[in-house]
Amino acid sequence: MTRYARLDRTGGPEVIGWFDETLPPPAAGEVQVRLTAVGLNYIDTYHRGGVYPVDLPARLGTEAAGVIEAVGDGVQGLSSGMRVGMLGPSRGTYATARNLPAHEVILLPDGVDDGTAAAILLKGCTAEFLVERCAEVKAGQIVLVWAAAGGVGHLLVGWLKAIGAVVIGVAGGADKLASVRDAGVDHVIDHRAEDVAARVREITGGAGVPIVFDGVGMATWDASLASVSRRGLIVSYGNAGGAVTRVALGTLASHGSIFVTRPTLFDYYADSEQRRAGTGRVFAMLRQGAIRPKIGRTFALEEAADAHRALEAGETRGSTLLIPQG
Repeated sequence: MTRYARLDRTGGPEVIGWFDETLPPPAAGEVQVRLTAVGLNYIDTYHRGGVYPVDLPARLGTEAAGVIEAVGDGVQGLSSGMRVGMLGPSRGTYATARNLPAHEVILLPDGVDDGTAAAILLKGCTAEFLVERCAEVKAGQIVLVWAAAGGVGHLLVGWLKAIGAVVIGVAGGADKLASVRDAGVDHVIDHRAEDVAARVREITGGAGVPIVFDGVGMATWDASLASVSRRGLIVSYGNAGGAVTRVALGTLASHGSIFVTRPTLFDYYADSEQRRAGTGRVFAMLRQGAIRPKIGRTFALEEAADAHRALEAGETRGSTLLIPQG
C-alpha cells in the first residue's frame, strides 16, 4: 500500500490531504520507485496555492530520490535496485512510492546519497541553467543574489564563486546573514536593516550590477530595478514575494535599457540531452565542492503542511527534506 498526498482544492497548507492506494505495476515506458527522501520547493506551494494552476485532483512534489522496484515494458538501461533521483516535470513525489516516466529519472552516482540528491537535484539544476545558460555569467562580473540563504540562493552563491564571479548576497536576520557569509559571498546586505539598492550602488561605485538573480518576485522588483546597471539583466525566477505583473517596457528603458527574463527550468531541460548535460554538470560541481547542499530541516512526509508553513514563513535555511516513514 502506498501513501500519497493529494489536492482536491487549492489553498493554504491545510488543503494537503493524505490517501492510501495500491500502486499498479509500471506501464510501458515507466518505472516504479520507492521514495526515500523528498525535496521541498517553493514551486510546491505555488501548485498548492493556485499560483501555478493545476488540474484537480492533483499530486504534489517533483524532487526526490529513491530506489527502482520495477520497470515497465520497453524500459532500457534501468533495473530494479538502481538508485535514482527525479526533478519533474511530472508531479507526485509526496508519496512513499510512485510510477513515473523512465526518461524522468536520473541515475545517482555512488558518492551522492539519497538525502543529498533530494536536496540538490531541482535546486542544483536551477542554479546550473540560471548561471551558465540563462545569464551566462562570466568571471569577474558582479552579481546580486536575493534570498542568498535559501535553497537555490545558497547554491547560486557557491556556483558563482566557483566560476569567479563577485557575489553580493542579500538575506535578513542574523542566522541567514551568517549562512550567507559562510557560503563565501564577497558582500552581504541585510534587507531588514539596509536599503539594498543604495548599498549595491555604494559597493559598485554607483554603476550597479550587470546581473540580478531575483527569486523573490514583486516584493523585491523595485529594488532589483534600482540595483541593476545600464543594459543589465534581471533574472526573475521565483514568486516567493508575489508574482511580478504588468512590467512596463518604458520602465525598463528609464532604468537604463534593462533586459528582463522570467525563465523556467524545463525550457532549459527540454530533452534528454539537455537533462543529461545539466545534471552531469551539477554532479561535477558537487564533486569538486563548489556547491554543497545545506539541509536545514527535515520533516516526516506527512508533516508536509507544517513544512509548507515553515517555508512560507521564512523559517527554513537551505534545503528542506520530507522523509517517508517505514
